[in-house]
Amino acid sequence: MADQESASTENELGYEQARDALMEVVRQLETGGTSLEESLALWERGERLAKVCQRRLDGARARLDAALAAEQDGGPEATQ
Repeated sequence: MADQESASTENELGYEQARDALMEVVRQLETGGTSLEESLALWERGERLAKVCQRRLDGARARLDAALAAEQDGGPEATQ
């Protein structure tokens, strides 16, 4: 249940927040000193955070592509 709540919370993060959290996970893994179980949990969290970052980047790319396409088409968005 806690994993589902954590994943739900992670999905609500913005790109910068997810990136910062991912960087902290990487730092903790590189530092070591955690048990195998803790390391696995960190790795899984890192994977979820990386997916959040990728979704945010994909969304930004789609918005940029749409804006560029609208500009090329001379649509109403081009004047804004």
